[in-house]
Amino acid sequence: MAGSAALASGIAGESFLAAAARAASLPRGPFPKDAVIIDANENPLGPCSVAREAIAEISGNSGRYSFWLTEDLAKRFATQEGLKPEYVRAFPGSGEPLHFSVLAFTSTSKSYVTADPGYEAGMHAAKISGARVAKTALTSTYAHNVKAMLGAAPDAGLFYVCTPNNPTGTLTPHADIEYLVEHKPKSSIVLVDEAYLHFSDGASALDLVKAEKDVVVLRTFSKIYGMAGLRCGLAIGRPDLIEKVSRFSGWNSLPVTAVAAALTSLDDRVVVPERKRINAAVRNETFAWLDGNGYSYVPSVSNCFMLDAKRPAKEMIDAMAARNVFIGRAWPVWPTHVRITVGTKTEMEKFQAAFHDVMQSKPAPSVNNPAHGLWTSLDGRRVLTHLAENS
Repeated sequence: MAGSAALASGIAGESFLAAAARAASLPRGPFPKDAVIIDANENPLGPCSVAREAIAEISGNSGRYSFWLTEDLAKRFATQEGLKPEYVRAFPGSGEPLHFSVLAFTSTSKSYVTADPGYEAGMHAAKISGARVAKTALTSTYAHNVKAMLGAAPDAGLFYVCTPNNPTGTLTPHADIEYLVEHKPKSSIVLVDEAYLHFSDGASALDLVKAEKDVVVLRTFSKIYGMAGLRCGLAIGRPDLIEKVSRFSGWNSLPVTAVAAALTSLDDRVVVPERKRINAAVRNETFAWLDGNGYSYVPSVSNCFMLDAKRPAKEMIDAMAARNVFIGRAWPVWPTHVRITVGTKTEMEKFQAAFHDVMQSKPAPSVNNPAHGLWTSLDGRRVLTHLAENS
């Protein structure tokens, strides 16, 4: 019980969820030398060159809070997207506004509705609000099934749509999101997580915010901008909705290094299309190799995809870790699938060699690691080891 409470007591972002899954195959600490790390949807390219220059330039002023920079970031994004500044609020990543949105709009009488498989962080927040969690299967094209979502919870407080979806990397058509917005319960909102949107050709839901709909859009600098370790993101919505989300967060200035990097990244007209091109090229080469070898996967337009190992996922995760390749976690609804992050060309070539080796061999035993104690520390949280391993 204490372990369950620990898992639900704080904000469970991608770093926490990846580390929890990783605990079964890697003792806490640095990765082994030359490890291929494709388990947390990180961008291996890191911040772009102009962002790195901005970080270096501002680091000497890191002794100041410089709160105006946080306000500048919201204003800059609003100007670029044709919004008023009061529609935008900056956060350290998009995990916090996701968490706070669930707390603001769900309760014991207002359900949380999500896709399955889908990003799990909102479900952890729902444990705190006491909301019933309604999970609905994806469509045959791996989009959110919005009609099923509506039918699953007439009492919904929040509908969560991640597009492209984490973990499948697949899009939900804008028309489907519009349908969800128009047919949802009056007191509910639609939370559209666009963390991975820039990797795709998908349409943003910001037009629904501009139309004053009950929609909050999340953006992050963690993915295509390569700033996962810097922590910077945005929540965009009508001021009354943003105010409800902000009540759970208070207000503080963001790290000046993160904001400086975000500001320069927004102004760089090259970084998004160039990184989209690089990711797509490596992803498509990987898919071509998988196709050529007869392996099954879900076609993705993002920086991650689901790979069907045709055997229990944990067995595959452990076997790949034994080969110094760390792949992503599994979702219970798809017990033989594992999530793969698209790394560099070299990393994906190493992944291919290891995966082919595993698939051609007999099922491997679990990786031998130093014995875990009853308790494991994950991102500052102390949780029961077996709960960490099965999170």
